[in-house]
Amino acid sequence: MARPKRPADFAQRAKLIVDMTNRQSRRRMPSPLRTALMALLLTGCVSPSTGSSDVAQRVVDVPTRAGVIQRFLLLSPREPKAAVVLFAGDHGGLNIAADGRFQYGNLAVNFLVRSRQLFVEHDLAVAIVDAPSDRQGFPFRFLAGFRQTPAHATDIKAVIAWLREHVEAPVWLIGTSMGTLSVGYLATQLTGRDGPDGIVLTSTILTADPDTRPVPAMKLETVRIPVLVVHHEQDGCRFCLFRDMPKLMQKLDAVPRKELIAVNGGVSSGNPCEAYAYHGYNGIEGAVVARITEWIVSR
Repeated sequence: MARPKRPADFAQRAKLIVDMTNRQSRRRMPSPLRTALMALLLTGCVSPSTGSSDVAQRVVDVPTRAGVIQRFLLLSPREPKAAVVLFAGDHGGLNIAADGRFQYGNLAVNFLVRSRQLFVEHDLAVAIVDAPSDRQGFPFRFLAGFRQTPAHATDIKAVIAWLREHVEAPVWLIGTSMGTLSVGYLATQLTGRDGPDGIVLTSTILTADPDTRPVPAMKLETVRIPVLVVHHEQDGCRFCLFRDMPKLMQKLDAVPRKELIAVNGGVSSGNPCEAYAYHGYNGIEGAVVARITEWIVSR
């Protein structure tokens, strides 16, 4: 796909990361060596310090609205520098079992979900949220049609409160694709201790069908926390085309601290809106996560 053209002023907003991986590679996942080299390239520091043996994993059920439980899977290093709440795309439903398994496996390959260990290796506690208990069965479809509602804000407010009490570190929200509908909305609804300390939008929904409000249409001018935007310049998903990025960045003009990281490289396979396309940072996950975590811990 040809690289979208950008206005000159918009180009100045983007910190461009190029040649992040061999574009001729046909492998879906990067090798450990390539991941480490890309992380070094982007962060200028040594490799992550937390190994898998240092990570505690547990399923947490937080009471929220009357009779409703919000479940999330928590992975935490011994001394987390921050906590990140991850919102998968599509309908956002993982159906997390009591033992931590994702019983609805389709979203297990989602960029954020499959990269969870990478965040932990950079000393971040990770909370992967599921749909709440009252959205798990028929006729509901997990978070579809629910992401921009006061009830969703109430549920995530409870998650943030739990993390502030038990992890005792800054709390950030990270969404990818349809997950950015949650994160963008929550940033406009939850403030102070009730809300996040910052947000990250990856593969943002920039345009949408008439029945869905895209992220640039939200009241982002009211946000006063740091906002990081990460987007692949070759994202082929029709709702996430890079040429539409100015709409979002203009809406963030009033935000005191924000940055756009535009990335290139990787491998695109299958549906352009799915996990193993450029949309899901296929082949450059390690580099993208390294840059996100660097930005979070430097705030």
